[in-house]
Formats: sequence, C-alpha cells, structure tokens
Amino acid sequence: MITLYSSPDCAYCHMVREYLKKKKVDFKEYDISDNPKAYNWVKEHAPVIATPVVDINGTTIVGFDRQKIDEALEK
Repeated sequence: MITLYSSPDCAYCHMVREYLKKKKVDFKEYDISDNPKAYNWVKEHAPVIATPVVDINGTTIVGFDRQKIDEALEK
C-alpha cells in the first residue's frame, strides 16, 4: 500500500504525485492541513512535520527522493 501525505501549496508534493502517476502506481493521498489523522500519522512516523511524506509498504520517505521511492517500490 502506498500513501502520500501532502499539503495544498507544496511543489514537491505535486512532483511526487506526478512521479507516482507516471510509474502507474496506485496510491492514496491525504492532505495533512485538513485531516487530523493524517497530520498525526506524519507527526508520529516522520522525523519532521513536513510534506511530502510517502509511506510505501511501511517505508517512510520524506521529500521527493526518486531513488528512495524507486527502491521502496522494488521491495
């Protein structure tokens, strides 16, 4: 399961979203600015409260890091 935690004005969130779509990967997206559960998930699982945060089958990636995203998708 792949989940993207994002915020409305985040350019890197848009980049991650488009990258996952380009790779034809299904994912769910939650906006942490209006979803307290999503905000709390990021607060508990990421080293900082920032977006984007991608959870790929339990691997948490902060920011738009193609290499880490690709590695997590290969697992």
